[in-house]
Amino acid sequence: MKPTRVATIGGCLLMAASLLVACTSPAPSPGPSPARPTVSGVPASGGGPSPTAAQTTTAAPTGTSTTSAPGTSTTAPNPVSIPALIAKTYDGHGLRLGSEGGSTDAYREYAVTYQGSGLTISGRIAIPRGRGPFPAVVTAHGYVDPAAYVNGQTMLRERDYLARHGYVVLHVDYRNHAQSSRDPNADADLRIGYTEDVINAALALQKDPRVIPDRIGLVGRSMGGGVVYNALIVRPGLFKAAVAYSPVSSDAVDNFDRWVRRDPARSGVAKEVIARLGTPEAQPRAWADVSPRTFFGRISDPLMIHHGTLDEDCPIQWSRDTVAALKAAGRDVTFYVYPGERHTFVGQWPLSIRRTTAFLDAHLR
Repeated sequence: MKPTRVATIGGCLLMAASLLVACTSPAPSPGPSPARPTVSGVPASGGGPSPTAAQTTTAAPTGTSTTSAPGTSTTAPNPVSIPALIAKTYDGHGLRLGSEGGSTDAYREYAVTYQGSGLTISGRIAIPRGRGPFPAVVTAHGYVDPAAYVNGQTMLRERDYLARHGYVVLHVDYRNHAQSSRDPNADADLRIGYTEDVINAALALQKDPRVIPDRIGLVGRSMGGGVVYNALIVRPGLFKAAVAYSPVSSDAVDNFDRWVRRDPARSGVAKEVIARLGTPEAQPRAWADVSPRTFFGRISDPLMIHHGTLDEDCPIQWSRDTVAALKAAGRDVTFYVYPGERHTFVGQWPLSIRRTTAFLDAHLR
């Protein structure tokens, strides 16, 4: 199937701390989606214009507002929102190599830590052998139970392939994972802190002499695809190109319904989230403010999306809707559809990674 290519210009701003509730093991089919308010005036299908951040108003239970107009005073945005992420100061620094392990003839690999937003975040880094500096890629992984996750556990194929192709690859463990600092509010805050961790990773890489500071890309899969959307929105221009594999929805309500609200085992988390934002039906503005789709107009960097037609965790329609919304906002997006592939690519993964690498090369070399 031929890719759909979107390369238009204009729009408002892509950024939204999409509900970072990961694509986990196959979830029960949610059935037909109930009627609900549109996301910030953008239908779930992705049509229509997106509002600017200045036009956004949060009507969450906290009573905060993000309405902004020249010459008027504003209150602070809801802390669980993309406007709050945009308003933050990011200070990623202190990248430190730990023990070596997993090195090959093409690259050396180490455990790593860096600092950002008052936290220590762990990860793994692969550094090509030879003379640098090199372009770099940050990888944002999909959902793994933090209690079971170990350092650098996922996206091994991507890390190996890209490092062999001459990229420094920094895999982010996220807060609450492996040796990273704890954040007790991560779930209730829709895991928007993962976006901070990825942005701070890129800033820490920029300070490393082995990395070309203005040649950093981002690759995420599943839940990490939602992190990709948010990072491009929150800090346009930081990542010169980004790729999302089998990503979650860019509408936070889709993710909340699929993995939290309809799961009896997560009723406690659902109550905490609703206490912060209200229900999607009662507080559509607040939910629009945590949905990346609302802010797609902020995106300035090219994006590639890969999705299989038989994805059992993240329906391909989510990416179709996301691409439609990006196109409506005039963003540069390349969309590849893989007939018969499920959530974790198998047979067509080699094709997808070749496409990913060619895309990154075009923008980072």
